[in-house]
Amino acid sequence: MSEIVRLHRAARSARFRTQSKRRIGFGIAMLWMAAFLAVAALAGLALPHLQTLLPTASPSTGTPDIVFVTLPMCRSGQGSNCVIDGDTFRLDGQSIRIADIDTPETRNFSCAAEKALGDRATRRMSELLNAGPFELQPYARDTDQYGRKLRIVARDGRSLGQILVAEGLAGTWDGARHSWC
Repeated sequence: MSEIVRLHRAARSARFRTQSKRRIGFGIAMLWMAAFLAVAALAGLALPHLQTLLPTASPSTGTPDIVFVTLPMCRSGQGSNCVIDGDTFRLDGQSIRIADIDTPETRNFSCAAEKALGDRATRRMSELLNAGPFELQPYARDTDQYGRKLRIVARDGRSLGQILVAEGLAGTWDGARHSWC
């Protein structure tokens, strides 16, 4: 009988060791998970503080957005990402008015010459926007009376709007519309 008791105890001890190893493995896994959750929680708490160090799109910070997207021409003024005219485009559904220029109208034009020049300005701005990444820099006002975001659009420190001005396709915005006829 003592041999049976010894075998029973040995089997019970082996089961105990196996169960202990499983418990230890489970305990270690739980410790790793707790550590991961603690780090994630700390990162979540620190995120608002880290965001003040990262570039943002906020006009109040003065930090430009860098955008790289293909912008086709808008069809009937509709589209999420598209060029509306020489000084307006839509980005993620939000209309952006290029704040430092005024281009000829392509819809409510006063004469055929304005329409033709407006079409050329629109095509040229589309080329410039699609030539590579560009920056959306904050302007003195965030939006205009139509709810469009007012931004300076630049690449490599040069205003894309001022390129249109230099090419005779736009005028520098001075706060008033001028006749193109």
